[in-house]
Amino acid sequence: MAEVCALWRHPIKGHGREALKTVDLTRGQTMPWDRRWAVAHEAAKSDGTAWAPCANFSRGSKVPALMAINARVNEAEGTVTLTHPERPELSFEPDRDTDAFLDWVRPLMPAGRAQSTHIQRVPGRGMTDTDFPSVSLINLASHRDLAKRMGQDLSALRWRCNIHVDGFGEWEEFDWIGKRLRIGTAELEIKERIVRCLATTANPETGIRDADTLDALNAQLGHQDFGVYAMVSESGTISIGDKVEVL
Repeated sequence: MAEVCALWRHPIKGHGREALKTVDLTRGQTMPWDRRWAVAHEAAKSDGTAWAPCANFSRGSKVPALMAINARVNEAEGTVTLTHPERPELSFEPDRDTDAFLDWVRPLMPAGRAQSTHIQRVPGRGMTDTDFPSVSLINLASHRDLAKRMGQDLSALRWRCNIHVDGFGEWEEFDWIGKRLRIGTAELEIKERIVRCLATTANPETGIRDADTLDALNAQLGHQDFGVYAMVSESGTISIGDKVEVL
């Protein structure tokens, strides 16, 4: 039986992940508190009033050290706590404590890159990589197949996806495009493949690039895709261990 093995949200786009046991999804919306904030850099053209492409924000494809950040959210207080192997723990309010965050993240930013300048939040919309409010999924069978092809252990956290599922065939998820999945009491419509970037080459424990995932995908599979984007078509609750059914 196919089931949910892990749930993750990323409160600040490109800056940490948080494990969940259960989540309530709402039709037409992103996972709650996922990519709620994004960190604009000095070359950004976005103004924080609407969704903007990822090129406007600091992220793991340009700054691999960011991939080693973990996050915890206190929803009641609106605070986020960040940890990183090279930085002290930081708890702050992203809507108010921009300077504290910028001081914390600055040592992780390489010279010669556009530096982070401020935090943006678009009310009612997570800053996903897609121009629609997406929820992302990976098939762990495909993850294991790619790791085997590469001959090295890979953490599934490299893919920065919301829902990890297992029990399907390798790469079967690409056949889901245009179909719906029932997970728990929610339903999701699968929209498109996820085209991968350099962020996935960085180790999520160290923030160091140590696996050429993009070369492996292109050379061995003829594409640069891993995982799929979905939209929530029916509101409901998803929990670890829930059955996943293709409709």
